[in-house]
Amino acid sequence: MIPGVCLCAIITAVAFVLASLQEAAVGHAVLEPLVLSLILGLLVRMAWTPPAQVAKGIAFAGKQLLEFAIVVLGLTLNLGAIVDAGWKLLVSVLLLVSMTLIVGIAVGKAMGLSAKLATLIAVGNAICGNSAIAAVAPVIRAKKEDFAAAIALTAVWGVGVVLVLPLLVPLLDLSDERFGTVAGLSVYAVPQVLAATFSVSAVAGQVGSLVKLTRVIMLGPVVALFAWLYRDEADAADKPGLSKFLPWFVIGFFVCAAIRTAGWVPDSLIDPATNLSRVLTAVAMAGLGLGVDIRAIRHSSGPVLRVVSILTVLLVSSALLVTWVLGIG
Repeated sequence: MIPGVCLCAIITAVAFVLASLQEAAVGHAVLEPLVLSLILGLLVRMAWTPPAQVAKGIAFAGKQLLEFAIVVLGLTLNLGAIVDAGWKLLVSVLLLVSMTLIVGIAVGKAMGLSAKLATLIAVGNAICGNSAIAAVAPVIRAKKEDFAAAIALTAVWGVGVVLVLPLLVPLLDLSDERFGTVAGLSVYAVPQVLAATFSVSAVAGQVGSLVKLTRVIMLGPVVALFAWLYRDEADAADKPGLSKFLPWFVIGFFVCAAIRTAGWVPDSLIDPATNLSRVLTAVAMAGLGLGVDIRAIRHSSGPVLRVVSILTVLLVSSALLVTWVLGIG
């Protein structure tokens, strides 16, 4: 694991240096270290294919380190500060997840995609990206080509969303809380929510994380739904385990947030926990960038990209509308 993690750490260090240079030049970081780590990782991956000696460490950084960063982030989040959202948050998540699943599958099939590929794209955009696609693919017995296309296109498109979405803050005069809610309701994957929101503010990042992880909890019911719909095709060996229904880092995040809300975390530990989560997330971003080959988009069909584009626009616009109607943020 060590060589790959060290490579990600080096890329992250360069990202922090570049962010510091931006601050010195213009007074603030135009691109935050989280986004820079992701971009640098993508650029390195375009020019160089990581050998087997570092591949395991890169995968570890992009997954396990990120999950640990999310758990640590829970220590910085006082649920009492956003408890007023209450039923509004739950209603928003249920509405957007349901809408994305229904519209995503319908649009995908209308554009000529197979039902299974359309399902994978819809699930990935509705809930939590690659994790949702990986959880649903076995229960619907999706082809490997469909699985790869869904992962590649949505991951590459998600990077663009991370870079563009923060521009809505000054354009629409969004508060940090509302932007965090919109990002949490619409952005493809957990790391991309973190990159998009923490580049705006810590408050946006905390709110976005909570909203996004609320979406992640929907993974269990959705996997169960598709397992039932495709029950005639699934073998016993393909049925997902409990970890697919409720990822450990989701539990850890809410446990740590509950501990923080209960006042059991000293104030002196909040800043160190925030910084640790930020650094670990940046290292994970580098790992995720190194794991995505942008050139793979050339080998994927145009309809996939169009479906992902439509779902992204639909999610962002719907999230803005729902937060405005319900008065969230």
